[in-house]
Amino acid sequence: MHDCRICLIEDDEIMGGALALRLELDGYACDWHKSGRSALADLKSGRHDLVISDIRLPDLSGEAVYTSLLEQGQGIPPFIFMTGHATVDQAVRLMKRGAVDYLTKPFEPEVLLAKLRELSACREGGAAVSRLGISPSMRAMEDLLARLAPHDASVLIMGESGVGKEVVARWLHGLRHDGTDRPFVALNCGALPESLMEAELFGYEKGAYTGALKARRGLLEQAEGGTLFLDEIGDMPLAMQVKLLRALQERRIRRLGSETDIAVNFRLIAATHQDLKTRIEQGAFREDLYYRIHVIQVRIPPLRERREDILWLARRFMVESAVAVAAGAEGRPLLLSPAAERALLDYAWPGNVRELKHVIERACLLTQGPMLSAELLFGKASKQPKSTLEAPLGDWLSSQERAYILQALATQDWRVQDTAKLLGISRKNLWEKMKRLDIRRKGEEPS
Repeated sequence: MHDCRICLIEDDEIMGGALALRLELDGYACDWHKSGRSALADLKSGRHDLVISDIRLPDLSGEAVYTSLLEQGQGIPPFIFMTGHATVDQAVRLMKRGAVDYLTKPFEPEVLLAKLRELSACREGGAAVSRLGISPSMRAMEDLLARLAPHDASVLIMGESGVGKEVVARWLHGLRHDGTDRPFVALNCGALPESLMEAELFGYEKGAYTGALKARRGLLEQAEGGTLFLDEIGDMPLAMQVKLLRALQERRIRRLGSETDIAVNFRLIAATHQDLKTRIEQGAFREDLYYRIHVIQVRIPPLRERREDILWLARRFMVESAVAVAAGAEGRPLLLSPAAERALLDYAWPGNVRELKHVIERACLLTQGPMLSAELLFGKASKQPKSTLEAPLGDWLSSQERAYILQALATQDWRVQDTAKLLGISRKNLWEKMKRLDIRRKGEEPS
């Protein structure tokens, strides 16, 4: 019996009944609702661990149920949406808003149960469902961000270009202000000339300079009650660093052309790919500002240091791409061939997550079949088996099994007993599969 209560929202009597029965036979407690309104009332009790919802319902849509819960401003259980071909775009949009996954009807119950086992295991282990990555380093970062969320301390995010510093900043903002309309205001400090940066940050009054036809609030005012994200703060000119430091210390600003101060209240998250201590030694960054923004440091490792995340991210980018959904057979998302998976894992990713996303999106645009090949991802230089399907069925199934076990091991920090429980197999069976599929930790010698 799973310690997990599921809210099933499905108006179709046959499908809903079959799913409810299968879930209960598999050991889940299941509350089946045939309308959005009754499900919403039940979900507000907070007693459910997971939600499986159809999008099209007779009264409220599944999206309306999800949106209503978000607007309550408190945590909601993970959502998996069920959708027909006509609402796939809607399901993708919901994933971008935080839903965990979606399934295109018709689907095999085992596919759903596999997803539920992974999600319920995460919850039983006390961890939130991962949305930043499945590698140990990214899961540890999610735990750190969850601890930082209730506090107002400034945060400095370090990482190479393309690792997702703004994504992490928005994640931290969302943890603090989930379901509310508190602003997240972002500025790339390297993208504006110094002559425009002061007006952008502090705002100006009408007539403050030629072309100032009306008063405008600066970004520090716009971030009131929310988050100000200053990306690439290491590129900020020294003169602006002085003014920013004063604003942070006094929590008051003055617009250009004004004679009065304005109180401001926001959380500062700064980010940079540079070594700020080196910038200080070079005289390009103020030491006092460094200590003001460096209350808490969060380092995002480059993609080459967390290879467990590569295929996980690639598949998410494929699902999020409306082009990928449209190109997939019968409206289903595309698949990665074994050769494509190997190519993705072997590549160094100097551009990190940003580069991976662009590679996947380009391949989704260009593909003419249901499977993305290595050649499609990286050009004709990639070596692939000579076949329209690229690999025998047995090889493809083995590669999928290997990838799934690796992902499960990563979510359990390579604890074999816990991973076997998650996969629904014995410890001995898992060891045999790991030996057959040559699965071992990095640096571990073959047995």
